Amino acid sequence: MHLSIAATLLAYTAGVQAFVDSSPFILFSTSALPKSSNNAQLQTSSQVLASAKELLSSCPTDRYILVSQPNLHAADIRREGTNPQCMTPTLCGVGMNKKSSIYSVAEVIGQVSGRPLKEYILEACKAKGKDEVQIDRVELKHLPAVGHKSLSEERREILRDNDLELSKLLHLLNEYTVVMFSDPNEFRPYEPEFSSEPAVHMDLKRWSEENEILERRKPNSTGDHLPLFEKYQFFTPAVFTSLIVVLVILSILGVGLRALASLEVSYGAFDKDMGPAAQKKQM
Repeated sequence: MHLSIAATLLAYTAGVQAFVDSSPFILFSTSALPKSSNNAQLQTSSQVLASAKELLSSCPTDRYILVSQPNLHAADIRREGTNPQCMTPTLCGVGMNKKSSIYSVAEVIGQVSGRPLKEYILEACKAKGKDEVQIDRVELKHLPAVGHKSLSEERREILRDNDLELSKLLHLLNEYTVVMFSDPNEFRPYEPEFSSEPAVHMDLKRWSEENEILERRKPNSTGDHLPLFEKYQFFTPAVFTSLIVVLVILSILGVGLRALASLEVSYGAFDKDMGPAAQKKQM
């Protein structure tokens, strides 16, 4: 089976606008691959996974490379213009190599993961009596989001660097089977909308602090084993002030009572008749 990656993907993306939430799937090997029963260029992730398992069922090689290129689209493999060219020379070079067996899908709807592919390769090769197969996972650099003009040149540079990295790896190997897939999700940095409103931050902080205090004061139905003086607040500032005032009043009252008790008055001071006759009588 020999399908040209350049011819397939370029022809498909030239006439059809690529889906934003789709990505290409490419599988090629230095060994012969069986013919796939599904050559449609628009498939779901489950359909592509079934086709890949069909091609890998014979365990074609002892070395497998699972290449993940996040945010890759079929349009990235061709250059816009009246004379489109391949932007990934390594992939296009493999497509022109008659010794390579290639299977490619231009648009895959959904996410393709490398884990089920790895598990199936191990299972298929074990069934063929090959217990020592080597499977490598290569994570290429994430491509910037599509649609930002300022990032277009950066996207092309990263794509070229990733293609060069893949080329260096393949030149070190004699036989291999490469499965290239992509996560079509475009990740953008988080930008808070309330960063220019400090009042909102203050309200949120105050609200969180009040909630924290209320949560502390809520009764615990499961049983609170905190000490008594940590669980309840007995000595508040008002209680301390009241105690000091009471002590001052008691001290003043005590001084007054002691002063009254120390007074000494003679019994004669309470007699009613204190005239001259009474004084002579007493004498």
